[in-house]
Formats: sequence, structure tokens, C-alpha cells
Amino acid sequence: MQHPSKFWNKVAERYARQPVADEASYQEKLRITRDYLGPDMEVLELGCGTGSTAIAHAPYVKHILAIDVSSKMLDIARRKADSGNVGNVSFRQAGIDEFSAPDENYDVVMGHSILHLVEDRDAVISKVYRMLKPGGVFVSSTACLGDGQSYLKLILPIAKLIGYAPSVVTFFTTQELANSLSAAGFAIERQWQPGKNKAVFIVAKKLG
Repeated sequence: MQHPSKFWNKVAERYARQPVADEASYQEKLRITRDYLGPDMEVLELGCGTGSTAIAHAPYVKHILAIDVSSKMLDIARRKADSGNVGNVSFRQAGIDEFSAPDENYDVVMGHSILHLVEDRDAVISKVYRMLKPGGVFVSSTACLGDGQSYLKLILPIAKLIGYAPSVVTFFTTQELANSLSAAGFAIERQWQPGKNKAVFIVAKKLG
């Protein structure tokens, strides 16, 4: 199996040129997230891609560490931050599995379009829980492909073979994702899906 960075490096420039598929929903997700942000907060973003979300939230927090496996994606993200004079976002090349941070280190962790692209979502969710301070939140937006999109299981092997899909794509339902968050100790505060087969946006709080 090829390393995920190979696929994302290859598509980085094309990905950066594509408009947001649902701009209104994206802006609403930003708005909801900002209800949980504050000027003294330390934030982590997993799988930050080209940095748009981290940069959008930068004015509302103390600092954001944004990580991604793709060096090409991060090159684009750094250019965006530089052109916008954004100084409180740091970008680091790292996969979620290899990334480590002290327990209770972050006020907010974001993971958008990433949980269906990891081998073990439960392990990632547990890691996020450990890294969050008590009362911190995990903000995610996830393609729950098990909700009526099982036909993709037939297409994905071919797409992977010809380089049109990442090497890891997992299928689970919205309920299974919610169950994983609850099992890790989170309480779901907000759950919103803007339409059928759209990504599910969840704000989950670490109690305590």
C-alpha cells in the first residue's frame, strides 16, 4: 500500500484550485466552530490540507498547529498564510498516527474530511480525547460513506489502482461515528448534516 502522502502530493495543486463544493455549508461550519473558540486557545487541526480552515479561524485564537501528511499541501498552506500575513498558524508535516502531543494540551482539535481516511478511527478519536483539555471540543466533518453510499466499495478499488483515490478509505455510518465518539468519552453537542450524502458535522465535548 502506498503512503497516503504520495496521492495527496500528486493532487495538491488541482485540489487547491477547486472551489469549495458547498460554500454556504462550509461558512456555517466555520460560524458554528467559532462559537467554541477564544483568544487564549491552543488549537490543533488534523489533516489540514491547504490550510484554508486553519487560516480562517486564526484571528479568533492564540495559536493553531495544523498538520498534514502532504508536503505539497503544506507548501500551498504556507503560501496562503504568508500572503494573508497570518502569523499564528504553524504547519507541520505529520500523519495522525505518528503525531504526538502531551495529554490535555489543546482547547480544540479539528479534523475535517479525515476520519474516513484513517485505518482506525477509534484510535484517532481516543488520541484526540487524550490531547484535549477537560471541556475541550473535537470539531469534525466526516463523509459517513456507510449511509447509503456502499456502491462506492465497487468503484474505489479501481480508482485506487489508477491513482484517483487515496489508499485508505473506510466505510461507516453516522451512528457508528457517533457511537465511537461516545465510547471514547465525548458528549455530542452539535450534529448537523446539510443534506443527503453530505459530510456530517459534529462538535463533541470532552467532559470534566
